Amino acid sequence: MKKEYRIKKSSDFDSIIRKKKSFANRQFVIYFKENELDHMRLGISVSKKLGKAYKRNKLKRYVRECFKIRKDFIKNYDVIIIVRKGAVDLSFEDFDKSINHVLKGCKLLR
Repeated sequence: MKKEYRIKKSSDFDSIIRKKKSFANRQFVIYFKENELDHMRLGISVSKKLGKAYKRNKLKRYVRECFKIRKDFIKNYDVIIIVRKGAVDLSFEDFDKSINHVLKGCKLLR
């Protein structure tokens, strides 16, 4: 994922979470707010409680791939996705369906 599409600073994370626009299911929590850019930005948070590094990295790759597929449909938003324990053992297809459900729930996908 290119640098301009990433959210890395903790101050950016804090400002998005403080907006309190969110949606959740058993696998994910998503926080979002509008930005002034012409593209979306994505921040991913995976707790160390979810497993060893290879498992957490796999989950982050899944999230990035799901958003790469939909990046043209999500404009002008900063999105933070927090992966929950329910997502650890999902196949990619179920993972993708769950991400889609969360995005439709918070009306980021049309």
